[in-house]
Amino acid sequence: MDEMRALRALSAKVGADPLLVQAAGGNTSLKQGGIMWIKASGTWLLHAQERDILVPVAIDPLLAALEQDDPACEACTDFVRGDLNRLGLRPSIETTVHASFAHKVVVHVHCIETISWAVRDDAEERLAERLSGFRWTFVPYRRRGLPLARQIRKRLKPDTDVLILGNHGLVVAAETVAEAEDLLLRVVPPLRQTARPVATHDLSSLMKFAEGSGYDPSRDHAVQALAFDTEGLVQARKGTLYPDHVVFLGAGIAVVEADETPKLAAERIGRAGRPEPKLVVVPGKGVLLPGDATLAMHAMARCLADVARRLKSEDPVRILTLEEELALVNWDAEKYRQALPAA
Repeated sequence: MDEMRALRALSAKVGADPLLVQAAGGNTSLKQGGIMWIKASGTWLLHAQERDILVPVAIDPLLAALEQDDPACEACTDFVRGDLNRLGLRPSIETTVHASFAHKVVVHVHCIETISWAVRDDAEERLAERLSGFRWTFVPYRRRGLPLARQIRKRLKPDTDVLILGNHGLVVAAETVAEAEDLLLRVVPPLRQTARPVATHDLSSLMKFAEGSGYDPSRDHAVQALAFDTEGLVQARKGTLYPDHVVFLGAGIAVVEADETPKLAAERIGRAGRPEPKLVVVPGKGVLLPGDATLAMHAMARCLADVARRLKSEDPVRILTLEEELALVNWDAEKYRQALPAA
């Protein structure tokens, strides 16, 4: 199997695993003959073998621009090989992450196990023992695009092939697709934490509460469990834990208080100047999403529930600041990704 076919197969494989990738999150790339083929913005890795989701980027001009801190590196559209991009797709918003590695193959995933560590204030210290056998580096949170690229290039060593991105996810790099997959399979197990079991519950009272509200109960049993997971809910209600959450679901969650409707609970957060949350939790009853919620929104709700089940109430988490939330939702590259048709 040639490397391009192998990359598509691996992309689809990780894209089908919600513990590694959710919705349009994550991206993969392959450098060949002066071109870096990278997942297109807003596309799903899950579809890598059935759809054309890779964009050709001229790597040398991009690297030269990165050295100059060129604003064109924000969207990277200036470096796309238009003659090879028949669908006119835009490159991933994390193209500069991939370009920063000299390795031929780069795989970036929003691994649940990784995120449950990466959201902690003490992440770098806690990960040191678990990843002692790897050539790894921790990169504190920065907005994707140039800010993250700058931070990575400061910390990246020539032999680094594993990155833990604060409040974000995991990156592995290798010379072949097979080696990248092997590294991914080896690095995730040391990061695993015990997830609290999903509690059984009856949604009848939640359905009655939601009648006529414009919100519907989540279809996912694991998402509903967030409303009954006392420890996870303590952490989830603190704010936004990672970037894709605020992009697709708004700021953190809205927890319904006495005499509030779901909409009023969401608007209360919005009045504080934060992006109005789309995920509403009714403690002891369940979790609601807007009636027109997209597949991406449902996937991101599951992501939060999965991360929260691995956090303890006393864990020191770092939430995104208001400035960081607004930098994401007001960024043109993210607006483009949100505006794409539902997968």
